Amino acid sequence: MRNTDPAIFFEVFNEIAIIEQLSRAILEARLPHGLIAPHFTVLNHLTRVGDGRTPIQMARAFQVPKTSMTHTIKGLEGHALVETRANAQDGRSKRVWLTDAGRAVRADVIAGLAPDFAQLAAGFDMNRLAAIKPVLTDLRIFLDQARDG
Repeated sequence: MRNTDPAIFFEVFNEIAIIEQLSRAILEARLPHGLIAPHFTVLNHLTRVGDGRTPIQMARAFQVPKTSMTHTIKGLEGHALVETRANAQDGRSKRVWLTDAGRAVRADVIAGLAPDFAQLAAGFDMNRLAAIKPVLTDLRIFLDQARDG
């Protein structure tokens, strides 16, 4: 039986939003001075999907205006964590590449989160967390495809 009560959708997305806010605060506490969560998410995105993306591709993936993505990229360039290179397929645009320093910062931040993750593991049933991960992944994939479709 399908439950189409809009309240359940709102409640689920509200919980996800609150979790995002709380986890962002934890992440930002572990970031090097001058970096914020959007910087880290770009480093993580380029690691996950592969670098060499154009700013417009990245803006679409994050569903932000191109100007916002350009600002984030410039901040990362200022910290020498990414570099932009001319786009060989389209001379009017650039592509974004991680630097070795960018890869190292991402790895260091993840390692720096270990105490936070250990605290979570000590206080929350990890089997329950593992059980919801496939549902969250399926929800993300569905929403991603609906956005692009």
